[in-house]
Amino acid sequence: MSFSFLPEYWPYFRDGVYYTLVLAFLTVVIAVIPAICLALMRLSKSKILRFISGAFIEIIRGTPMLVQVSIIYYGVFGAVKLPNYMLFGFMNFAMFLPCIIALAINSSAYVAEVIRAGILAVDRGQTEAARSLGMTQGQCMRMIVLPQAVKNILPALGNEFVTLVKESSICSTIGVSELMFGANLTRGATYQTMGPLLLAAALYLCMTFPASKLLGYVERRMRRGDAR
Repeated sequence: MSFSFLPEYWPYFRDGVYYTLVLAFLTVVIAVIPAICLALMRLSKSKILRFISGAFIEIIRGTPMLVQVSIIYYGVFGAVKLPNYMLFGFMNFAMFLPCIIALAINSSAYVAEVIRAGILAVDRGQTEAARSLGMTQGQCMRMIVLPQAVKNILPALGNEFVTLVKESSICSTIGVSELMFGANLTRGATYQTMGPLLLAAALYLCMTFPASKLLGYVERRMRRGDAR
């Protein structure tokens, strides 16, 4: 095991860390919108809407992310000519967009269940009180339920970010220059295996460990507010 590759190949790992963090952050942000729609559809009185959202969630959660990324990249975007330019100097837009869409679709299925659980955790009596004051169902959801549900949802969204930091490594299979791609590129060029992989593992840990500790702190603060 040797780290003699670092002086020459460190930029691949540095850019891979940036790419991984951008992918994870944008995926969570983008996934929230369809996830809210899916959660509200799951809670709808319409059987059709419940069936559509339920089927979508089960299909996404029941198939591997690698298959989903491949379908989006080779199938959906295979016939679309995306502009081949570099974002921030090292992100290939033609690969970045399909990857982030695939990750967002996958994440939305999981976040939708988180949001649904957060909404159901709000006391039903508050909904009844709001309706008794003349609010419509939409006003009640927008002004009473969702603001309170956010408090229950935020820690889980943070956990989803931590998960996506690790799961974004699947994008290396289609040539996206994230952290694992940099490790594999270094392995192929230097014929060193353990060094690049251990460095990638250490960098993933450096990204996820502080985020996990921060989430734990936020959750403790929220519980302290509930106790008061």
